[in-house]
Amino acid sequence: MDASVFIQKWKRVDLRERSAAQQHFLDLCELVDHPKPAESDPTGESFTFERGASIHDGGEGWADVWKRDFFGWEYKGKHHDLNAAYNQLLRYREALDNPPLLVVCDMVIIRIHTNFTNTTKKIYEIKLEELGTPSNLEILHNLFFDPQKLRPGYISIAITIEAAQRIGEIAQSMRTRGLDAQEVAHFLDRCIFCLFAEDVDLLPAGCFSNILAKSKDKPGAVQKKIAILFNAMAGGGFFGSDDIRYFNGNLFNSAQVMELNEREIADMLQASMLNWSAVDASVFGTLFERGLDPAKRAQLGAHYTSRADIEVLVEPVVLAPLRREWAEKLAVLENLLKTGKKIAPQGAPEVAGNGQLTMSAPAKKKAKTEVDMLLHSFLTRLQNVKVLDPACGSGNFLFVTLQMLKNLEKEVLDYALAHDITDYRPAVGPWQLYGIEINPYAYDLAQMTIWIGYLQWMRNNGYHLTDSPVLRPMENNFFNKDAIIDLTDPANPREAEWPRVDYVVGNPPFLGNRMMAKELTEDYVEGKYSVNPTPHL
Repeated sequence: MDASVFIQKWKRVDLRERSAAQQHFLDLCELVDHPKPAESDPTGESFTFERGASIHDGGEGWADVWKRDFFGWEYKGKHHDLNAAYNQLLRYREALDNPPLLVVCDMVIIRIHTNFTNTTKKIYEIKLEELGTPSNLEILHNLFFDPQKLRPGYISIAITIEAAQRIGEIAQSMRTRGLDAQEVAHFLDRCIFCLFAEDVDLLPAGCFSNILAKSKDKPGAVQKKIAILFNAMAGGGFFGSDDIRYFNGNLFNSAQVMELNEREIADMLQASMLNWSAVDASVFGTLFERGLDPAKRAQLGAHYTSRADIEVLVEPVVLAPLRREWAEKLAVLENLLKTGKKIAPQGAPEVAGNGQLTMSAPAKKKAKTEVDMLLHSFLTRLQNVKVLDPACGSGNFLFVTLQMLKNLEKEVLDYALAHDITDYRPAVGPWQLYGIEINPYAYDLAQMTIWIGYLQWMRNNGYHLTDSPVLRPMENNFFNKDAIIDLTDPANPREAEWPRVDYVVGNPPFLGNRMMAKELTEDYVEGKYSVNPTPHL
């Protein structure tokens, strides 16, 4: 069964809950190609209809559908109270082995409440008429097959792909009207950031989308309002009654605002309805570059380097040596906390009931001070790591590297917090990354990709975004130039200068020796060999 058939069938059905619920669920199984309960589990031990459960305040209840370690599911009749259904599930979720997802449904709405321990709650709502969108189908697939992907903070490749396609269509429409392709890309970059910012509360809710919705048939008004918003974001100020944060970072300082026609406004409004807080920053730039760069439009559906592939390269190059340093530091910290010494004393000294040496109060204070100093030293080490991608494209390698550095930093911060050392706050950030990129579309996107990924990480890990300005200028970190030779003086080519860094990462483009002249021109190849006289093969 495909989504359109499912939608049409259940639009017509007007049965009571008892008559419709199980058939509705069986149809969902067919829709996502998942085995039905009796087929998957003939004994009903882990996946079944009508699962009995004890209610925590006494009595018995029944979950309409239950799948162990996946979900408890409660149905109601069409347009009935789903909050009441959710409260029922809450009363006997423990007896259902506390599934990570609690689902309520009235045949026209599927509402998924997350129930993961130690996370904030999140609700996914799928309306019947919108069930066939890629993002909603992905949510349903994860509900049945991989509930961990619905854990709050998880980022969705489906949303990213759909967002890139929608923005790519707007870019193509604007270029077809004769507008300069690079100016179009520059403008849409800023619109993309606004869509993200309003979904992560950096802008007031709906701030950008409301411009589109309220003036959708007035292109001139939309252009003027966006210009006012961009200006407020550049330096802080008011947009209507909304107090806009100071963004800076050169993102909005000289942002030309182009006029969208009515169709483009409608398409942008549709794009604004996506959950931009969930875009996958590891592939964000690559996919959007293909939509914004007319030379790469044909690659919109092509393969991209995945986060997992990037991590395979970044982990041994950047993270492994840093993790070794942290492991060594951690051993010293543990010794200090247990014995008061950096190196554990030999023999079997007297210990207290908690397994630690009995230490005097001054000794404990001294050990705590040393622990604090060592933590500060390692955090400072992480905050000074510099990483370069000399062919950075739209920034995916750099973002994944940053995310992995942030994860290690958080591990250290969590250790400090566990030992009542609360003076530290995350300080690893985009300013530690450096990129060289010859393509102006990718160069522009790389910086925004990294900022979006950084802001997303901070939010998903529970850190308030209090910096002002929110962004920092990156003109000394990113360079729109050739990474191999400097042709500022064509008659005297020189080796291009790279910033001094600790690590170099990336997936540079490669041409075989015999292809270079054809792709790069003979003059360029001769200039390259005059700078770096690699033998002609």
